[in-house]
Amino acid sequence: MLKRITLSLLLASCLFPTLLRAQIDYSVDSLRVVNAEWSIDTLEGFYLKRYQFSEGALFCSAQYLCVIEIPKKSHRRLAFACCDTALSELSTLAQRHNAYAAINGSFFDMDLGNPVCFLRINGQQFGENTPAKDDSVRRKYYQYATLLLDNGRPRVAVPDSNRLWEESLRDSNVMTAGPMLLLDGKEVPQRDDRTFVTRRHNRTAVGIRPDGTTLLLVADGRFRHQAEGLSLPELQRVMRWLGCTEAINLDGGGSTTMYIHDRPHDGVVNYPSDNHHHDHEGQRPVSNAILLL
Repeated sequence: MLKRITLSLLLASCLFPTLLRAQIDYSVDSLRVVNAEWSIDTLEGFYLKRYQFSEGALFCSAQYLCVIEIPKKSHRRLAFACCDTALSELSTLAQRHNAYAAINGSFFDMDLGNPVCFLRINGQQFGENTPAKDDSVRRKYYQYATLLLDNGRPRVAVPDSNRLWEESLRDSNVMTAGPMLLLDGKEVPQRDDRTFVTRRHNRTAVGIRPDGTTLLLVADGRFRHQAEGLSLPELQRVMRWLGCTEAINLDGGGSTTMYIHDRPHDGVVNYPSDNHHHDHEGQRPVSNAILLL
């Protein structure tokens, strides 16, 4: 009888993770991430790490993670890029700027093509924080994390509720997104009233370790048997298990894409989902990106 009850609880936690999330012991998942035999490509100034978690192996699901790891001493530098007019696939945007690697950046309006979060590149402003529909809300919940570049090195900042807060910053390269996932080594509480937060989706994130190493991560989604995607609390845990003390959520869903120079499939190394097929052809045109130069 006890074995039947235990098995029933295990199956329930896999089929209905939102119901039993508080009862799940994440220590096994953390060990699976830390001890995974990642496929590691040593590239010029950075590493590309990939791992396929089989169905049920991570958070009772299948997951496919790609991570660009940039040591602090690397000669590579991060930069922001934004399309001037029409949206562009990440691979095209990266190639246009001669980037060695890239991930999609912050949120944007798919119809108008403009960023909907503050974006400043080399002193020029490309996007502003669009106001919330509720006049009493000055800033949307996905606009509460800011990534700044100092000579191509990232650091994070937490905006206040003032929608124009970033305009007072003197930094030349500023990208707002969110929510903030990790700050000073602690998980930042997430809302539980938004499916954007609680449901599993493709995810893109940037993280920083205490030694200055930068991580650019994409988690594929929308493919149950290969990559189900992560909720934001699950993404938080993955970034913490990978050693980050600061981490920011970027645009995800069909926008989630990672590019590496001179790789097959036009440089796309993950499985973007915008074409609804588990292949490398499903890039969604995006507004902006984080480049590795």
